[in-house]
Amino acid sequence: MERGQAKRVGEVATLNVMIHKPSFWDLSLAELREHLATMHLPEYRARQLGRWAYRRLAESYEEMTDLPASLRTRLAAELPMVTALAVAEQCSGDGSTRKVLLRLADGNTVESVLMQYDPTDAGRGRETVCVSTQVGCAMGCTFCATGQQGFLRNLSAGEITQQVLHFARELKAKGRQVTNIVFMGMGEPLANYGALIKAIEILRSSDGFGIGARRMTISTVGMVPMMRRLAAEGLQVGLAVSLHTPDDALRKQLVPTARFSVAEILAAADDYTAATGRRYTVEYALIEQSNDTPELADRLATLLKGRNCHVNLIPVNPTANPETRRSSRQRVLEFERILQAAGINTTVRVEKG
Repeated sequence: MERGQAKRVGEVATLNVMIHKPSFWDLSLAELREHLATMHLPEYRARQLGRWAYRRLAESYEEMTDLPASLRTRLAAELPMVTALAVAEQCSGDGSTRKVLLRLADGNTVESVLMQYDPTDAGRGRETVCVSTQVGCAMGCTFCATGQQGFLRNLSAGEITQQVLHFARELKAKGRQVTNIVFMGMGEPLANYGALIKAIEILRSSDGFGIGARRMTISTVGMVPMMRRLAAEGLQVGLAVSLHTPDDALRKQLVPTARFSVAEILAAADDYTAATGRRYTVEYALIEQSNDTPELADRLATLLKGRNCHVNLIPVNPTANPETRRSSRQRVLEFERILQAAGINTTVRVEKG
């Protein structure tokens, strides 16, 4: 066996041994304090570990040089920092987008994406991380590669936050930092509600990663009860609703698991805006000769008139499903024109490779 192969096998073996132990990354700061108390360690150690992990972006206890060596050894044995391993990466032609495949402790993999935006007259440059919340997805959207893959399991809070930390470490080496987080990767975020909220709390905590909730956005296919539960949390995270059509029958074809009507979903989104004061986004994946007709654009405009929302038109990405072809540029622009003419705030998503 070659040295590189032996190293990878050794990594997998180490992960498999550690998988059944509690992971450092899965603990909120409050839970970390409680866990350290059971180890008879003082409370200040939790703040110390939090700063190392989330501010200095340490990947192991060995990097925490102001901890006694004996304590680092003990923590590694009792509360391992099992970090997801990058096993593949793709980069766009212009270098502004990088997609990484991360291998988790049980061997499953998830995708995360870093999207870098240059400064414009309207605002500063952004370093946005798109994270997954599940391995696979149970929603079954016909135009989505993950939806066609099926659902395997939910991610833990630590597995969610590690995706952000992976890119944060890369950016730190270049003197930059993560500015925005979107929960729009693999899976339906609101179907993994507990882990999602814990991850948000870790990422926004002043003792944790320290990024503001207003710089995070959650995308949902329209899980109405969970949307209302999120509104009651009092968080200032953004909300994006994957609507894709104003027509309930067509939506059922595009999203076979859809349980709620378009009217119910938009009502819940309106209530979210009322509770948080934040405008929501309507995401609309445009599919050739399916949901991209002028008639549907007119119906969508009528439906959204007077609502505090923004429409994000997304020419669908090609998948293994031959029935979901990307709308032509002409049809995309016509759909946008109809909405804008009706006074609906609309943009076409910037292609990021």
